[in-house]
Amino acid sequence: MTINLSRRGLGGLLGLGAANAFVPAKARAQEAWPSRPVRLIVPFGPGGAADTLARVIAQPFAQVTNGGSLVVENRSGGGGTIGGGAVATSRPDGYTLMIADMGPNAVGKELIPALSFDPVRAFTPIVHLVNLPLVLITRQDLGANDVAGLIALAKSRPQPLTYAAPSVGHPTHLADELFLKRAGARSEAIQYRSGAEVLRALVAKETDWAIISLSSAMPFIQEGKVKTLAVAEKEPIAALPGVPTIAATLPDFEATTWHGIAGPAGMAPDLSVRIAGVFNGIIARPEVRENLVRTQGAEFVGGTPADFAAFIRREADRWIPIIRSANIRAE
Repeated sequence: MTINLSRRGLGGLLGLGAANAFVPAKARAQEAWPSRPVRLIVPFGPGGAADTLARVIAQPFAQVTNGGSLVVENRSGGGGTIGGGAVATSRPDGYTLMIADMGPNAVGKELIPALSFDPVRAFTPIVHLVNLPLVLITRQDLGANDVAGLIALAKSRPQPLTYAAPSVGHPTHLADELFLKRAGARSEAIQYRSGAEVLRALVAKETDWAIISLSSAMPFIQEGKVKTLAVAEKEPIAALPGVPTIAATLPDFEATTWHGIAGPAGMAPDLSVRIAGVFNGIIARPEVRENLVRTQGAEFVGGTPADFAAFIRREADRWIPIIRSANIRAE
């Protein structure tokens, strides 16, 4: 909000220019945000769910900010921690932001003990944008037709089934381990470099099952190249009518991937609120919602910086015990 001292009791004694002289330079810079291009770092490679989200929300940024510019920059590696590190060491002025993700922003230190920053302390959470549904799929000829069948098969095999994950400690990898813990079953992980490689491996019968993002799996589901057993949401989703939830077999099971906007630690609270308002406005736009629902099955969240900070703390508290119990390390 622009501060106008003439409305605060100074009447006509001061012109707007003189009034602005009394406003600290830092406050004026925050009020004018954005007055130059904003970098939005995606801590993963091009083409994935985080990258797609970033490019969709970048399109209306200029309209929402009256001419501002949002430049998407991919900085992949280390399960998102390389890009996260670049943001963590940036100036907290609102001009370097990131697509927040569970790894770099919540549990990365648990996965990589030597990590140079603490994900919970190194960032300013700004706004929780979306949750993205996950789906449990198998290769077509595995022989399991539902969740109970997959669990029974995993328990009956003398050699463990294998599951595919996009990388060590990826949210879908954690969802796999949560599934196995709740099911009381064994399965061995085979790590790949992306969701696309996970799907290729299932089609090629290199591995048996996976929990993967709906946005990655949908083309393969539609073409009948994989078998869909369940979704990891608490409730069935419109994008997969008739497909049950994992929770129908394993009560209260829920896992999603999530993304938001974060900046470096130390951002001024009023600046964080201003930026949250911009991105809340972007995800309220019909064309943005239609695109992300169609391509990713997105559930929109929004809210305040405080809301997102509390959510991240809950996610860390929820998933760190899973990481420890499964002894997952991304080093």
